[in-house]
Amino acid sequence: MIVQLRVDDRLIHGQVALVWTRELNASGIVVANNEAAANEVTQMTLKMAVPTGKKLLIRSVEDTIEVLNNPKGKEMRMFVLTNCVKDAYEIAKNVQDIEAVNVANAGRFDKTDKSQIVRLSSAIALNPEEIEALKKLNELKDVKVFSQGLPTSAVQTIDQLLNNI
Repeated sequence: MIVQLRVDDRLIHGQVALVWTRELNASGIVVANNEAAANEVTQMTLKMAVPTGKKLLIRSVEDTIEVLNNPKGKEMRMFVLTNCVKDAYEIAKNVQDIEAVNVANAGRFDKTDKSQIVRLSSAIALNPEEIEALKKLNELKDVKVFSQGLPTSAVQTIDQLLNNI
């Protein structure tokens, strides 16, 4: 079961590794990122950030979809991380068992011309392609999509964020 699919441009960091993993009672973390899956240095860095006792998989987006659809993983509580909305949308539209999608921190490292970036919140600034992906993600049926930085933070709907455009 995927307890949360989180968009966080930093992937694994203290807040994700310690706060969210505990809050979600996740036994495993899956990083869905094509660059990380192909880069050994990035993989080593991500592995160092994982709390003791938690399993970690680092896969391409395509491989992540395959892993998440494997019936063997249905009993494991998985916390899935990706660093962009486009990848989260691909996963959410191709995987059935997702409890929630949290678009938390996105776009801060985007190399797109800054004049094309739209700030939706203090932690979310998206280019036009990512905004379209966010709209499609928000339209998916049977998937709860929201934005929440920390478990103690207020939840914002994607409609509220899109109203900032």
